[in-house]
Amino acid sequence: MQAARELAADVGTAPACQALGVSRATFYRRNETESREQSLDDTRARRRSPRALADHERHSVLDVLHEARFADRAPAAIYAQLLDEHRYLCSIRTMYRVLQDAAEVRERRDQLRHPQYHKPELLATAPHQVWSWDITKLLGPAKWTYFYLYVILDIFSRYVVGWMLAHRENADLAQRFIRETCAKHDIAADQLTLHSDRGPAMQSHSVAQLLATLGVAKSQNRPHVSNDNPFSESQFKTLKYRPDFPDRFASFDVAHAFCGEFFPWYNDEHFHSGLGLLTPATVHFGRAGKTLAQRQQTLRAAYAAHPERFVRQPPRPAAPPEQVWINPPPKTSNTREEEPVLTAETQPTLH
Repeated sequence: MQAARELAADVGTAPACQALGVSRATFYRRNETESREQSLDDTRARRRSPRALADHERHSVLDVLHEARFADRAPAAIYAQLLDEHRYLCSIRTMYRVLQDAAEVRERRDQLRHPQYHKPELLATAPHQVWSWDITKLLGPAKWTYFYLYVILDIFSRYVVGWMLAHRENADLAQRFIRETCAKHDIAADQLTLHSDRGPAMQSHSVAQLLATLGVAKSQNRPHVSNDNPFSESQFKTLKYRPDFPDRFASFDVAHAFCGEFFPWYNDEHFHSGLGLLTPATVHFGRAGKTLAQRQQTLRAAYAAHPERFVRQPPRPAAPPEQVWINPPPKTSNTREEEPVLTAETQPTLH
């Protein structure tokens, strides 16, 4: 906006806004808002409350608060001690204000401070650009027994590029699983981003070292934010909502056999609603164009036979998205309206 103001001073507002792609309404609104805020700041700076302490009084209060005997005491206790000594400097709240201005107010207790976690923003425009992986539990034959299913999913095509069933969740198993999956698909260095949640195996040093060695970028959820990993969660829902998914698996071999039948069905036969009702394999291996052309011919024939049944326009087959996002960046007011893109937040979750 500052560049627009400087250019407007030379060539005028309308040419400057047009050259920089800035809306004139936005330009005038920003100028008016900043002028109003500057006026308020100037007014506040000019006005001084008659009840405010003078500068020398504030320094005197700060000197008293810095005395050694008050080093470990709260302003309320200091206020009470001074009153018992027949002294009044200011109110307790003013003591806090003086300390705040001197940057001397903080939490003294040793409390956990949570870091600011980066919001992952990942874009895939073709297969083998962004993979999402996760681990889910399958109930075993007895209470408190589980089998652990490791799954890696390509978010662009939803194709399951690798899966593994194990008796435990383990960083070494995860390391081997990722290495073998990358080798199976000939993943080159700096080609792939691998996204996951913050499970123990995902955050292990061995997995991090492996990804660095393979040249695979590592991406992780923010804590307690399920929307950061929606594709793996949606795929697990498809698995567990299958009609033949049992309450418990009688043995490891039974669970492995079930997964061995499910994933080929999911990749090759499952018409995915997030892919325009194409199968993951069709999108993953570049057969979407041919399939959509065949569907278009069928719909044209249906329209030619009964055009009255299609009220608004001739029917067209749904197409898979050209871009798939995990947390797309927010659009700014200057961004032009584009065709809607299917994202992690707008993906249908029922398959």
